[in-house]
This record gives sequence, C-alpha cells and structure tokens, in this order.
Amino acid sequence: MSRMQARDIKTADDARRIVEERGLSHVKVGMFDIDGVMLGKYMRRDKFFAALESGFSFCDVVLGWDSKDELYDNVSFTGWHTGYPDAPLTIVPDSCRDLPSEGEDMLLFLAEFDGPASDICPRGLLKRVLARAREMGFEVCGSLEYEFFMFQETPESIREKGFRDLKPLTPDMMGYSMLRSSVHSELYHELLALSEAMDFPIEGLHTETGPGVLEAAIAVDDALAAGDKGALFKTFTKVWAQRRGLMATFMAKWSPDYPGQSGHIHLSLRDIASGKSAFFDPEGPYRMSAIQRHFVAGQQKLMPEWLAMFAPTINSYTRLIPGFWAPTDATWGVENRTTALRVIPGSDKSQRVEYRLGSADANPYLALSAAIAAGLCGIEQRLEPDAQVKGNAYELDHPEHQALPRTLWDAAQRLKASSEARQWLGDAFVEHFAATREWEERQFRRAITDWELDRYFEII
Repeated sequence: MSRMQARDIKTADDARRIVEERGLSHVKVGMFDIDGVMLGKYMRRDKFFAALESGFSFCDVVLGWDSKDELYDNVSFTGWHTGYPDAPLTIVPDSCRDLPSEGEDMLLFLAEFDGPASDICPRGLLKRVLARAREMGFEVCGSLEYEFFMFQETPESIREKGFRDLKPLTPDMMGYSMLRSSVHSELYHELLALSEAMDFPIEGLHTETGPGVLEAAIAVDDALAAGDKGALFKTFTKVWAQRRGLMATFMAKWSPDYPGQSGHIHLSLRDIASGKSAFFDPEGPYRMSAIQRHFVAGQQKLMPEWLAMFAPTINSYTRLIPGFWAPTDATWGVENRTTALRVIPGSDKSQRVEYRLGSADANPYLALSAAIAAGLCGIEQRLEPDAQVKGNAYELDHPEHQALPRTLWDAAQRLKASSEARQWLGDAFVEHFAATREWEERQFRRAITDWELDRYFEII
C-alpha cells in the first residue's frame, strides 16, 4: 500500500490513519486569531484522536488579546468579566499538511472555533459568507498575492537596533530583476519548494520595486482554500526566513521612502447550475456580465464602510496615499492599476475583479470575507457602479461618497454603523472587530513617536 499523502486527507478516519501510519507521537494544531496571527500547539497523539471525535478547548483569551498579547478592555465576548473560559474548537481534517521544516513525517492541522466563538472566528466568518454565496447559486474562486520585504536581520538584531538602520536582503530599486532572483536563486527555490510541499503553491515570484521586496502570487482555488493558503503562506514564509537568519515582514509600510506592501485579492464567481463563469459575458462591455457589474458595484459602495477589514492596523493608513500604487478612493476601472477595483477582462476561466485596496497586513480570511460579501450584497441589491475611472485616478476629483476613511478609528466607526456589515457579517463579529480596532488606535495614542520628539523636543 502506498504512503498516505497529507493533502489527500478528507475525514477524521483519514487523519487518524495517517498519524498511525507515520508513527507520530504528536502533531501540530493551529488556528488564526482576529489579526491573522497563527496560534497553536503540539498535541499528543491520543489527545488528537479524541479531538477528532469530540473537539478540544483553548482558552478564549486568544480572541481577547492583541498582537502583543495585551488584553482588550473593550470587548464583550471575553475578558476579566467572563474569567477567560475555554472555547471549543473543531479539527479540520482536510487541512492536513506536511511540515517540511520539522522532518518528513510531521503534520499540521488547522482548527476553527465552535459555539459562540464561531461568530468571531475569522475562518468561520469566511465559511458563513461562502454559504450565503452558495444559497445565491454561486461558488467563489479566489487568489491572493502579497508583497513582503526581506531583511538580513533576526528578531534579536532588529530589537537591538530599535528597528532602525535595517539591512535589506538586497539594495536598490530593482523590480522584476532577473539579476537579483538569479544571484539569490537558492532562496527563491527554497520558498517555491515550501509552497508546493505545504500546498500554497506560488504561481509567480519576483522582486518588486524597493530594496529586498518580493511579490508572490498564490495559485487560484476555491475561496475557503484561498484563505487557508494565504494565511499559511504569510506564517510559514516568516518561519522559513527566520530559520535562515533572515526576516520577512508583511506590515503595510515599513519605511516612508518606499511603496507600501499590498495584499491584492482576485475574485470570480461560477454559476453552480451551469458550471460557467457568472462574470463572463462575451457580448458585454469588457466582457462583463450583469452579475459582475453588480458585484463590483457592491464592492465599491461598501469599501468606505468596510475599510477596517482591509486596512486593519495603524500602519495600514500610511500606505493609502497618492502615487504609491495604493488606492485612495473607492474607484474602479478596467485594467487600471490606479483604481481600488481593477476589472480584468478575459475568458470564462479568467474574467475576474482584483480588489487592490488590501494591505499585506490584513487577515486573509477577513479580507476575503469582506470582498466577497460586499460583492454579493451588490448582486442581491442589483447595484450599479459609478462611472469607471479612465487614466490616472490620483489626478482626478472623485465624489465625496467614494472617499475612504483616513484613520483606523474612523474606519472602525464606519464599520460599526454599517447596516450591511451587520447583515452580512453578523452583529457579534462587527461589534467585536470594531472594538479591537478602536483598542488598536487607543494604544497608538499612548505612544510618543520619533517624529514628535524630533519636531517638538527642543523648539516648542
């Protein structure tokens, strides 16, 4: 009998069999929190088998603290007022993956929250949105592409330097450089091999404009799998880099001297009944069907209200400025990279829309959920988009209703006030996520920046 392969696992019985076949004493189990940070632990074999049958529990503080393990003081779901109880989780058997960095036999499984915690679980949110899509007769296909900067630094060295004077992997602005990718081909090959082994296959990898910056496009899949692949790609690219004495960052903008880092989302719908693209109409303008037009209109309408899900950190908003390849208003265009939404004409297979607003620091599950739900809302309401932008969107004046919030606080207020967000994402999620973004802003307001010291310390 041939050896079982991790990505062939579909059921709890399959998961049990592969662990037994490989003689593993432990497996690794992880989940993603509200910021898209992967958390988890090693789980002993007998505990894992029991969890396959009846689930397991994890302290719900992982949904009640921020990316620095500081406790939120403004969320109702959990806190000192609840005593931080355990929350139930379910193992996802078909998420099984090999972990090449931990030997040829080690396995990783994803888990998702169950019970009340499922209302704010990022993966659970995406599943609910996709269930709504199926009820409307659509399957959703998606892919994510990320820009990330690489440094010749370690977690220790960046802190010793106070995050200043960091040494990029390579110098200068050399986008699409064959020189850079050839000189460092071993690193590229290792990352490509990792992406295949862990099933987040990279279909394109190249340098972008900036010292040490790369862009990776992950292959298209159904939208839930795309969320898993994006989240795992970000986590294990960082793992891969640090194991080699390097660091990768996905923060939206690490330096004012260079463009920010995007997390673009490509989406299309397929009609379940016919199996054909719901976006493709060979007779329509730009081959856009009415369904795609309504989808784009929903994304455009709700972009200002749902911005916090695509730009979830204080740093995200330093990227959203004119002339740095990031949109500043809820605009759309055909094959226009200055707009927030880029319609890409193609065939039944390739007709799609690219949501260019997203930052690399966004939680992949939440960004996908929002991009898809907004489009479905547009279909449901039969919305029509504003006139498309032709030419440079940065140089044009746009209607006031297309303006995006300029701060995380303002974005959180718009999300809380959005009736469509509550309808499509749920009251529990909207209240919790908006509160976490308000917390993030309040934490920032306590900080004294280098800019303030330089500007005011002596002269004022």
